[in-house]
Amino acid sequence: MNEEYREGLKGTTTVGLVLRDAVVLASEMRATMGSLIASKKAKKIYQIADKIGMTTAGGVGDAQQIARLMTVECSLYQIRRGRPISIGAVSTLLSNVLNQNRYYPYYVQLLVGGVDEGGPKLYAVDALGGASREEELVATGSGSPMAYGVLEDRYTTDLSEDEAVTLAVRAIRSAMKRDAGSGEGIHVVVITKGAYSELPESEIAGLTTASPA
Repeated sequence: MNEEYREGLKGTTTVGLVLRDAVVLASEMRATMGSLIASKKAKKIYQIADKIGMTTAGGVGDAQQIARLMTVECSLYQIRRGRPISIGAVSTLLSNVLNQNRYYPYYVQLLVGGVDEGGPKLYAVDALGGASREEELVATGSGSPMAYGVLEDRYTTDLSEDEAVTLAVRAIRSAMKRDAGSGEGIHVVVITKGAYSELPESEIAGLTTASPA
């Protein structure tokens, strides 16, 4: 098999924004295998607990395995403790799992965000288990340099949910224009104290059409 097709499915842009009372997560939906577009509907944002989402960049198989593992661990915590797991605890657990596998690493770069008793929180976790809390914004994946250009120019601490969603979509669109590993559709999730909400494609399409480049 050609070497480029042994690389695995990869190439991504994901974005996370922290608001006063919510977290916005966004990603595009292209999965690549070398120069081949292997999927145009790749899922890159997973709900791992009632009010916690995780974005994935890197190998699709590794990302899916991690998502399954963290979903189970969050459910077990709820059953054993009788209360939801905190976002900080999720990021610590995820960090430990990745660090313990550093010699046979999961090929992933992750964001964990949501709302718990302490309010909205967002963590970035790398493949070796390094975890850092992000107070405002973060982007991961091959298209992150382009996304950061938009995010850091437009982000303010008092963005509304609608404004944050529009900004996240613009950042993803910017990456899709210049990064070959990012493309196709856009997936957006808004997490508040009351709900984990996936925006319908029709609403995102309207933002894509209305938002200037």
